[in-house]
Amino acid sequence: MYFYRARTNIKNPNRKSMKSLFINRHAKSSWKYGNLNDFDRPLNSRGILSAQFMAKKLKEKGEEFDLIISSPANRAFSTAEVFAEEFNYEHSLIEEAHSVYLSDHGTLLTIIDNLPDTFDKIMIFGHNPGFTNLANVLTGGNLGNIPTCGIIKIDFEVDSWQHVIPGSGMMAFFDYPKRYKEMQLLEED
Repeated sequence: MYFYRARTNIKNPNRKSMKSLFINRHAKSSWKYGNLNDFDRPLNSRGILSAQFMAKKLKEKGEEFDLIISSPANRAFSTAEVFAEEFNYEHSLIEEAHSVYLSDHGTLLTIIDNLPDTFDKIMIFGHNPGFTNLANVLTGGNLGNIPTCGIIKIDFEVDSWQHVIPGSGMMAFFDYPKRYKEMQLLEED
């Protein structure tokens, strides 16, 4: 399932390659089904629209990724599927990682440490507070909260995911739906 893609730098072969991690919090979920447990909650209509909108924005930035990893929770996996659709990424290749569901930043760091080095740009979908804490730990930043469907891209000047350590990342961008006027006008369902 994994593939190898050689990466070289002709100008400076000694330069370390770059790894990029996209941390995506799931889109807004629905609370109108009181009989569903937390794991099974679906996206609400605003969540679906926000995921479609943010996927398009990410594509407009010219971003791309090699691998999608998602919490198997319905709201996270559904958000990942919306992004996969926009980027023509085969849905069956989305990696479900049960350890992402409601994990803390320590568990998420262990997941990152075990990522295959054949992938340079990885997008991961999951939950707060673990995702906000992870972003803060990796960048040394102080984000208060990654809102629903928020995306943070963190770059690392490393050859291996095993070399990603706290404070080693540089936040390339932080984006979320409510930064955009057209998304602020959406109603809850």
